[in-house]
Amino acid sequence: MFQTQGRRRRESEENGGRNRPTDLRVGDGRASRGRYASVVFVVSNERFEELAGEALAALPEELARQIENLAIIVEDQAPGRSLFGLYEGIPLTKRSPMSYSGVMPDRITLYQSTICRYCTSEEEVKGMIRKTVLHEVAHHFGISDPRLEELGWA
Repeated sequence: MFQTQGRRRRESEENGGRNRPTDLRVGDGRASRGRYASVVFVVSNERFEELAGEALAALPEELARQIENLAIIVEDQAPGRSLFGLYEGIPLTKRSPMSYSGVMPDRITLYQSTICRYCTSEEEVKGMIRKTVLHEVAHHFGISDPRLEELGWA
């Protein structure tokens, strides 16, 4: 199924083009708070991971049952990019028994500092985590960014 893993640093190894990362970006109109916003809500690492676990637990059961080989990781921020979350892996729609065996789990990385920078309350952090988890899990199921926009999940 899936598991939540604690904070860890991104490995610097390349994935050889096998997995094309998809992401939820900051600053593309999806979550802008205004150019001069200065209020940032800080959440402890433990609380952030609890909220991420709650977002996963809130997924509909029929959806959660279909998740395969997926790890959720929390990091401070994406190196050189401004992202709320990032999916890296092979979507379920691209897997076959011949091409998908003995591989490391797909990863969804949530970027705590970036998410908190755009929120002013724990409730906003919780909502942003939920939206990011849904967005990245959708990529795990093979749903593209344009389709997510059509569905209103981008």
